[in-house]
Amino acid sequence: MGESWSFLDTVESNFRPLVVIELAKGTKEETIEWFTKRIVDKKANGGAQLLIKPLVMENGVENIYLVGASHLRLLLGAETVGLVKECSDNSMRTFTYSSRKTFKDFADDNHNFLTMAECQYIIKHELENLRAKNENMIPGYPQAKLYPGKSIVRRLLTSGILVQIFPLHDREELKKLRHSWYGRVKVGYQPLDDIRCYFGETIALYFGFLEYFTFALIPMAVIGIPYYVFAWEDYDKYVMFATFNLLWSTVILEVWKRICAILTYRWGTLLMKRQFEEPRPGFHGVLGINPVTGREEPVYSSLKRQLRIYLVSLPFVCLCLYFSLYVMMIYFDLEQWALDYHEENESNFSSLMLYVPSIIYAVVIEIMNRIYRYAAEFLTSWENHRLESSYQNHLILKVLVFNFLNCFASLFYIAFVLFDMKLLRQSLATLLITSQILNQFAESLLPYWLQKRYNRRMKKRMCSQKTDRDLSIAEQVNMEKEMGTYLGTFDDYLELFLQFGYVSLFSCVYPLAAVFAVLNNITEIYSDALKMCRVYKRPFAEPTANIGVWQLAFETMSVISVVTNCILIGMSPQVDALFPDSKMDLVLTVALVEHLLLAIKFIMAFVIPDKPRDIQMKLAKLEFESLEALKQQQMKLAAESLKE
Repeated sequence: MGESWSFLDTVESNFRPLVVIELAKGTKEETIEWFTKRIVDKKANGGAQLLIKPLVMENGVENIYLVGASHLRLLLGAETVGLVKECSDNSMRTFTYSSRKTFKDFADDNHNFLTMAECQYIIKHELENLRAKNENMIPGYPQAKLYPGKSIVRRLLTSGILVQIFPLHDREELKKLRHSWYGRVKVGYQPLDDIRCYFGETIALYFGFLEYFTFALIPMAVIGIPYYVFAWEDYDKYVMFATFNLLWSTVILEVWKRICAILTYRWGTLLMKRQFEEPRPGFHGVLGINPVTGREEPVYSSLKRQLRIYLVSLPFVCLCLYFSLYVMMIYFDLEQWALDYHEENESNFSSLMLYVPSIIYAVVIEIMNRIYRYAAEFLTSWENHRLESSYQNHLILKVLVFNFLNCFASLFYIAFVLFDMKLLRQSLATLLITSQILNQFAESLLPYWLQKRYNRRMKKRMCSQKTDRDLSIAEQVNMEKEMGTYLGTFDDYLELFLQFGYVSLFSCVYPLAAVFAVLNNITEIYSDALKMCRVYKRPFAEPTANIGVWQLAFETMSVISVVTNCILIGMSPQVDALFPDSKMDLVLTVALVEHLLLAIKFIMAFVIPDKPRDIQMKLAKLEFESLEALKQQQMKLAAESLKE
């Protein structure tokens, strides 16, 4: 592949803008000249060998640049990042430029062989891998130090010279996607393949999981309605429902692994090799040598990091958990006040007042979750993790622990300390419905309304100015650069995780939880689709083979649900009446049932394969062919050495 870089041109007559680079206003000319030169320079000279064009705005300021690439450059970049494409024989293989003719729909004049999202991902990869060579600072900014091997783009971002890099929307394709996705209300599947082609695998996989989870909730909702209507107070009748819930939670998670494997194999990400992970942008330390790559990069003591985690972060998280429990006790004081008020007045107003403490508490929970999220991000960043994966794992752990306690502690307290099932039903229903309404408003409706107002102002301003040939692209860039930045699927998965907890943990007390979850998720699909297409800038595609650590989080929640439901059933008056003489027998029986259900869950998880049989065979065949090719190559080299 190395020989192919030499004949690439840095100019192309049909320039197609794919990515926008916004520099800070007042950026020095020598900095701009140096940075743009590195972008267009040949790979042999340490450049990215891309195309770049300044976009002159109405005020004449040139701080925005459009980046593209020639068709050949994108094909070579596809090989570099290890994209997997479908071959003519319907198998999935890693793309190589030398074997390009063997891939389905490939033609030298077919510029749609790579999707726009894949092209933008390739450009992002090349820009992020622009590295300093002999420079010891960014030209024009002596305080912005560089060293050999340092990512130039990351240094520009941390120095405030580079404001943002984002991929452009394709307005025609986006219009088609909007129409097929949420343009009309319909009962059917989402266009996941179209979503993947436009937004990439990570976002498509989230919407696939959201759709699958919604369909998986329907049996729970259908069974829960008659249980709610006809067996409200008969806890012994909930045994079958709770048992079904526990088996259901295991089956859906195992089946999802299979569906995920089918999707990611079709998209090619199941076969993509994991690339060597570079240090994250915020990582800092004393300059040293990486023993693996041999490159100079910051080095930070793992002992210092552990001290920060255990002496600062851990006590802070514990303090936040204590504060959450303190707020919970205030909520119970309000509940007691509302109950006393109702007993004194016995009116319609006093009946409504019974729900006010739960509503207030639900709002407070959402506020505390969001404030804690910022604190967790700051702490995790301060811990100075070298890799992005390590940073994400520590952040997710902090957020999950707090959100779990903050959202469910009151329910556990009501169930296992107060033994008040009526209050448990009321609190569960209020917390679930209130949190769903608040999330829909905060995450979709409010940002959409604000963005729509901005777009109207921008269109009026652009229409009042003289038009030229670049007005349409200038208008598009102006609108998109002011849009909010989509920060990833973290919050979306967290919302589903908490919803899964509300549905599974206390199913035998409030069977209608699944019904409200289904209704919320149906609207969530449309509101999230609207959010992606109309509210946020287009995010860069990120290849992924699964939902990552969230799979483990959901599985952990399903295990906890076994314990809670078994205890709730054991506490019911009907079950308690079966053991009038010995409470120890009751405890032992509940523990035995709980262990049996856990054993069934783990057996089912072991028996159900994570990948369908046909995909297992295809993966095994590819591995065999790779080993055979390597063997042939080694034999060829051995034969050549013998000749010499």
